Amino acid sequence: MAEHLASLIASQDAVVLGRGTYAMWASYWPTSDNEPFSSFINGTRKYVFSSTLPEATWRNSTILRGGLADEITALKREPGRDIGVHGSARLVRSMLRAGLVDELRLAVPPVVAGTGERLFEQDGELLRLRLLDARRTSTGVMLLFYGPREA
Repeated sequence: MAEHLASLIASQDAVVLGRGTYAMWASYWPTSDNEPFSSFINGTRKYVFSSTLPEATWRNSTILRGGLADEITALKREPGRDIGVHGSARLVRSMLRAGLVDELRLAVPPVVAGTGERLFEQDGELLRLRLLDARRTSTGVMLLFYGPREA
């Protein structure tokens, strides 16, 4: 998992977050020494989708108030590496519905949780993906990489 995380954050130079994840993370990560993620997330450009957040106080954070498709399309046009979404399950669902996800990377641990936030809606639309890669870590976590299925 450490190798996967290092590879993931090395490929990204911007992160998109929902308001809820931003609020939780902005109270934890600026003072955390949980490496390597704390250096990455504190030093990386963060774009927060919110219509209610009055200001972004966490370093390198910008609030996006426009439409999801327009804002993500504009970010994708900027030079740089990958744009990641960490946490923010509702934001990911909205991006999937709008066809804005180029690659979906899932880490599936060998654990069944009875509660918690769902990534996929129970009654959501059918979304067809194609498997790009699959790996198993030494602890049994499945790393699954999906791309959009071409029509």
